[in-house]
Amino acid sequence: MSSFRTLDRADVKNKRVLLRVDLNVPMENGRVSDATRLERIVPTITELADKGGQVILLAHFGRPKGRDPKESLKPVAQELSHIMKRPVAFAEDCIGEAAEKAIAAMRPGDILCLENTRFHREEEKNDPAFVEKLATLGDIYVNDAFSAAHRAHASTEGLGRKLPAYAGRTMQAELEALSRALEAPRKPVIALVGGAKVSTKLDLLENLIAKVDALVIGGGMANTFLYARGFGIGKSLAEKDMADTARRIMDKAEAIKCAIILPVDAVVAWHFAADAPSHLYGVDAIPEDGMMLDIGPRSVERINAAIDDAATLVWNGPLGAFELHPFDRGTVAVAKYAAERTQAGKLVSVAGGGDTVAALNHAHVADKFTYVSTAGGAFLEWMEGKSLPGVEVLRTK
Repeated sequence: MSSFRTLDRADVKNKRVLLRVDLNVPMENGRVSDATRLERIVPTITELADKGGQVILLAHFGRPKGRDPKESLKPVAQELSHIMKRPVAFAEDCIGEAAEKAIAAMRPGDILCLENTRFHREEEKNDPAFVEKLATLGDIYVNDAFSAAHRAHASTEGLGRKLPAYAGRTMQAELEALSRALEAPRKPVIALVGGAKVSTKLDLLENLIAKVDALVIGGGMANTFLYARGFGIGKSLAEKDMADTARRIMDKAEAIKCAIILPVDAVVAWHFAADAPSHLYGVDAIPEDGMMLDIGPRSVERINAAIDDAATLVWNGPLGAFELHPFDRGTVAVAKYAAERTQAGKLVSVAGGGDTVAALNHAHVADKFTYVSTAGGAFLEWMEGKSLPGVEVLRTK
C-alpha cells in the first residue's frame, strides 16, 4: 500500500475528519435489511474516533431527484449507532447551517452523520462550489467507500483534491486484496467470469485474457462462446450477434497462451423455473428445444482441476442460474472447492459483484474466501483495468 496514503500517515487528533463511507444499504419497511456495508466501515470509524478525531460521515443513498424524506440517511445512522454501540448524531443537511451547527457542537471522539449528499444535484456534477462548501466542514478527508470510487463526484473525488486525503481501512483492505489478485498476484492466475451477457463484460474479458493464465467462462456468456464454436445451444440464453466478438477473444487468448475453459456438459431444462424437470447432456448434444441452465459435473471437475493448478483466483459472476434450484449446483460446487483450497492455504481467492456475493453467501463460503468485495460497478471497472477517480486521488504523489 506504499502507493496510497493510509491512516498510518494521518494525524487526526482534534481534527474534523470528513469520512466518505458507503451507507447505500438495502431497506425494507424503513429498516436496514442487510447491514454488511455498515459492519465493514466500523473499524475505520472506531479508529478515527478513538484517536480523538471528530468523525463526520458523508454518504449518498439511492438516486433522489432533490430532497426526498424516503431517501434520508437518518434511519441508516440509527442502525449504525446500534451496530457500533456508540451515539451517532445526525444533521439534516450535508452543507450549510444545519451541518455547520452540528459539527461545531462536536467533541473529539464524537460521530456525526450528515444527510444524503445526493439531495444536492451538485454532488454528482462534482461542482467546485459544492466541493468548497463540503471542504469548509473538515480538516482532512478519508475515503472508505471503494464501492463509489468509480464515480468522480464531489464527496468521492473532489474533496480529495481540496483536503489532505487518505484511504480508510476498508478502502485499504479492498485495494490490497485487488492488488494481490491482478496487479501483483501469485502465479498462475485463474479467472471465473459468469453472468448473462458478453456485451456487458467485453472490457472485462479483454483485460483478463492479458493478465490471467486461464479464464473460465460460465453462465449465459458461455452459451454465446459455445455457439461461436459451432455447438448447437437449443433455446439457451445467448447473444448470437456477439459470436464474431467471442471468436476474436478466443483467438486473442490462444495467441497469448491464456487457456479459455468452457463447459463440456450442461444441465438442460425446458422451462426457466425452480425445480423444472432437467436432464444432463454433453454440450455437443443439446436438444433443440432445451435450455442450458447450469454446468454439469464434468465441467465442475474440469474447473476444479484448473483451480488446483492456480495460486490466485478472481471470480465475477455465477456459472449458472444459481437463483433457481437445482441449477445452483455447479456454482455451489465450484465455490465450495475454491473455499477449501483457500482455507488450506493453497489459493488466494478474491470475488466481487452483487450476483457473485449472493452466490457465495448461498453456498455458505463467502467468509472462507481471501476477500469478497461488496462493490459492484467499482469492482467491475477495476477488473476491466480502468482507473477509478476516487482511488487515484488517494495515491501518493
